Amino acid sequence: MKQVFGVFGDPIGHSLSPAMHNAAFSALGMDCIYHAFRVKPEKLEKAILGAEAMGFGGLNLTVPLKEKALKLDCIRPDPLAERIGAVNTVVFGKNGEITGYNTDGLGAKQALREAAVEIAGSKIVVAGAGGAARAIAFQLAANGAEITIINRTAERAVELAKDVSAIAAISENIRGRGLSGLKALLQDADVLINTTTLGMHPNTDTAITTAENLHPDLAVFDIVYNPLETRLLREAKAAGAKTVSGVLMLVYQGAEAFKLWTGIEPPVELMKKTVLEALQA
Repeated sequence: MKQVFGVFGDPIGHSLSPAMHNAAFSALGMDCIYHAFRVKPEKLEKAILGAEAMGFGGLNLTVPLKEKALKLDCIRPDPLAERIGAVNTVVFGKNGEITGYNTDGLGAKQALREAAVEIAGSKIVVAGAGGAARAIAFQLAANGAEITIINRTAERAVELAKDVSAIAAISENIRGRGLSGLKALLQDADVLINTTTLGMHPNTDTAITTAENLHPDLAVFDIVYNPLETRLLREAKAAGAKTVSGVLMLVYQGAEAFKLWTGIEPPVELMKKTVLEALQA
């Protein structure tokens, strides 16, 4: 009998995690299958407990469930997920314990490294203040980056900056603010990371900023991966900036989750190839 894994989210139709993980399971000869399930936030606890009762091997959580999961009584977050304030990977223990992890930050870090983007000492602007933004800001601050978090609601950005400051080497290097003055901020930045859903399919003509606010020495990383080339990445190319695809983060955070569930190193290059083929189909 196949062991079932899955991703919960709302919406969820855009997810390429099933294709990516099923390719890995098949390549390794594992009798497993991975599905996407639409789960509304108010039903999340019931859905997780139902998956555990049915013997699921593990879960991923995506928008808008990552922060909600941390507050559930059924999940015991590991220290990193608790500090970040969001869970994107759920592991079911043999003794009935359900543990929540966060692999988003590690995925983003590996994506930047693959693109030869320096983290330590860089001035990084993170757009958004949700679960993915939290994970990325915590990870990159821990790796020595200077972080400015921007958000439509400035208060959320300031609150997240205060949380991240607690683990940063120099707390003054972590700031939160609204969207005003974005052009001047980006002119002095080394990296821009979009963690919002702007530009995600089907609303593909939106972006956090345009080419006139970008510059050739900037690296622009959009964690949105569907479409493969978002409007933000097109604007970055027009400005001569380096671009980093969200596919890389999807693959690397997925690989970390795979290892947590199975204890097995997944075929990362195959996972990447599968996602790219699906996006180009």
